[in-house]
Amino acid sequence: MPELPEVETTRRGLLPHAVGHRIAELRVYDRRLRWPVPSTLPRLVARRTIDAIDRRSKYLLFRLGDDTLIVHLGMTGSLRVFTAAPPLRPHDHVDIVLDSGATLRYHDPRRFGAMLWAPAPADRHPLLARLGPEPFDPAFDAAYLAGVTKRRRAAIKLALMDNHLVVGVGNIYANESLFRAGIRPTIAAQRISRIRLARLVDEVRATLTEAIAKGGSTLRDYVDSRGEPGYFQLEYFVYGRDGEPCRVCGTPIRGVRQGGRASFYCPRCQR
Repeated sequence: MPELPEVETTRRGLLPHAVGHRIAELRVYDRRLRWPVPSTLPRLVARRTIDAIDRRSKYLLFRLGDDTLIVHLGMTGSLRVFTAAPPLRPHDHVDIVLDSGATLRYHDPRRFGAMLWAPAPADRHPLLARLGPEPFDPAFDAAYLAGVTKRRRAAIKLALMDNHLVVGVGNIYANESLFRAGIRPTIAAQRISRIRLARLVDEVRATLTEAIAKGGSTLRDYVDSRGEPGYFQLEYFVYGRDGEPCRVCGTPIRGVRQGGRASFYCPRCQR
């Protein structure tokens, strides 16, 4: 957490407040994030105009002319908009103060997020250079997925969460997409037919689209740019529902560990 829907929800919430505005000041209160905030960052972004805010995988990309400010929310981060910034709380690490008077405040209790500088071209930055296609990219289709998994003995859920194959399909949404596609998360990726992979691609997109529409998921810390929680967790078919009846067939949901992460599936609906 946050996964792609939460990051995309944050991005959309920031757009009307930030794009077209100049950064008046960047205030760093604690540099100790996953990678230290560069000491030169306040100088590099000062008086630069935010031309766009894009998303690549789970990274927010603030486009400042030819250069890019990369923001990652980590596990517990949020980036909120304040028209008048309130007093600092514990774990408020960075303020991006705009010429409008609005403040974008980065809050991160566990400090696994990041705020980094990427001179042009940003797609060569080490965090971005080796990422796979976006799940909404037409390049992510059944033919592509069959090609990259045909020799992979790893389970399909682990393949789906590999950012070198496709980005942004985190643990929650991999579980939910596989349920909707009727595919058990433990099956070897190379054993899945092209027809079933086509359905999986469709369900990944449908699941992420629905999650974005509902503001993402809030399990503990996540809030959007307005401080509002997401509501997609109310729609889960399998995630976190170990032992509870399947919403489709009534069979108890099962939970297993895969790659150190929790997986959930219905033994009847998923084959």
